[in-house]
Amino acid sequence: MTNRAGNSKENGKPQAADKVISGPEKRDDTWGIVRRLLGYMIGQENRSRFTIAMLLRAVSLVGLVAIPYLTGEAINVLSDPSGTTAALRYYSILAVISGLLFLVLSILSDRQFADLATKGLYNLQTYLFTHMQTLSLSFFDRQPLGQLMSRVTNDAEAVAQFYENAVAQIIRAVVQVGMVLVVMLLISVPLTVTSLIIAPVMLILTFAVERVSTPAFAKMQEEMGNISGFQEETIAGHKVVISSRRQEWASESNKSFANNVFEVGSKAYFTSLLQFPATNSLIIIQTVSVLFVGGFMVLDGQTTLGTVTAFTAYAALLASPLSDIANLLSTTLAAVAGGRRVFQIIDEQPTIVDAPSAQDFKFQGGQVTFEDVDFSYVPGRKILKHNTFEAQPGQMIGICGPTGAGKSTIINILTRYYDIDSGTILIDGQDISKLTQVSLRKQIGVVLQEAFLFTDTVMNNLLYAREGATEEECIEAARQANAHDFITHLPQGYDTLMTERGANLSQGQRQMITIARAMVANPKILVLDEATSNVDTRTEKLIQEGLQRLMTNKTSFVIAHRLSTIRPAHKILVINGGEVVEQGPHDDLMSQKGFYYTLYMSQFKGKAPGGAEAGKSEFVST
Repeated sequence: MTNRAGNSKENGKPQAADKVISGPEKRDDTWGIVRRLLGYMIGQENRSRFTIAMLLRAVSLVGLVAIPYLTGEAINVLSDPSGTTAALRYYSILAVISGLLFLVLSILSDRQFADLATKGLYNLQTYLFTHMQTLSLSFFDRQPLGQLMSRVTNDAEAVAQFYENAVAQIIRAVVQVGMVLVVMLLISVPLTVTSLIIAPVMLILTFAVERVSTPAFAKMQEEMGNISGFQEETIAGHKVVISSRRQEWASESNKSFANNVFEVGSKAYFTSLLQFPATNSLIIIQTVSVLFVGGFMVLDGQTTLGTVTAFTAYAALLASPLSDIANLLSTTLAAVAGGRRVFQIIDEQPTIVDAPSAQDFKFQGGQVTFEDVDFSYVPGRKILKHNTFEAQPGQMIGICGPTGAGKSTIINILTRYYDIDSGTILIDGQDISKLTQVSLRKQIGVVLQEAFLFTDTVMNNLLYAREGATEEECIEAARQANAHDFITHLPQGYDTLMTERGANLSQGQRQMITIARAMVANPKILVLDEATSNVDTRTEKLIQEGLQRLMTNKTSFVIAHRLSTIRPAHKILVINGGEVVEQGPHDDLMSQKGFYYTLYMSQFKGKAPGGAEAGKSEFVST
């Protein structure tokens, strides 16, 4: 199975044990995370809509708050011997109008808040994904894919629940509590104090639940990321699982991960759900307290029956939003846990950035020069050491060496996926560290060992290579790459839909399409990383023909384990232990009977040549 920390070919890259998210982290507290989440929902372009929604919500609640008062006045009319039918009708009509006002405006405000919730999630997800496109390759090297997907899906879903279910209700609850308190204080201070007795208890209960639930929800999101990572890895490696007869192991491992989610999630939700029965019990105590104190006040002639009745309703209107806030705590805490993980990515900054005075790359033939280049993925652990070589315009440069010697790393720094520690890399005399990344990579085409195709049509996979490319150019590129014939025999030809990563094609067919895609891009410098490995001899010949056409008049770097593929190279760089130990044409290197000779003979003879010279060659990984 693939390494969940990345498919690194060289030792020294961060592995799974390294910290998943590094770089600047904002250690926001709970409410800091909430404020940041709300910013995507009600900030900037959504501010005017939020203002309208708040006004509608406030006016609707005026109608709601008026109903108990009007009801109380109607009861006073009934209990007053001098009360009239007209007065009763008046208060009743006003109560109905208030109810209708609350109903209509609540619907309108809920619609606004629903749109804001959708917009907030849209803003967060699009910003997250767009920001990820700006991050350097080193960020993705140290991220298990499943963890990243969990942050984009599971964590975003937790935030979505907060936007959709919690925000509007919490805002309504806060506004309602404020309005009800004002009215209650105007009507009767003693009864208001009686109603507020439960408030400190509710606050203490909420604080206690938060202290327990917050870390539990954070741990639950982390465990969900772990199971997502395992499932993604296992499904991607299903052939290995099946061929190794490890289905039972996969099922048991998945159960173990799922059990971790269950245990942590049960603790988190159980703690937060305790809020509901406790809050309801407090509300009952509040109602009984108001009736008890109000009853004595009526008997003493300090207030009226209608006022106590109204106050009972106000107590319910006060307790209900407090209960809602408490009951929405689990949704909010889950969103905070998910939001914190999302913001860890958003707060990450690219490690490879353009210099303030960066210039666009100006192609002048394609001369590439390495001058005493050192590089390390992890500070203090050198991968490349003192590498110096030169490629003339139009030359084919072969790169070979044992596994882990640093071959692919040379390509990674040539394309500036990583910045070097020291030394200089020049292309046509221009220091690549002083060039814009876009202009540099536009001129460098890469064909990798593992051909990657998007889940789209063959034609769209080819058009992906260059903005503005035409279908005619793509078809001609496919002809040059020897891919046209098999493409036309596909069920829908160029309109055939590729399954994930082109799984409905053979490996050789996928590689020919990637070569055609590189032809459409028409780069000036070309990198081939094991582009012909793992295919049959006939397919390799077709691929080699396409590659020869692709490399015509281009400076090309060809990484190969099959040394026969780089034998025609103008220069071969022999890498061992992160250093270029030999360089030159094939015949010159063979005549030296050094490291390359040993490597070549061991491959074609099945063993290294005998004698002392062979014994001196030691394969070194970085």
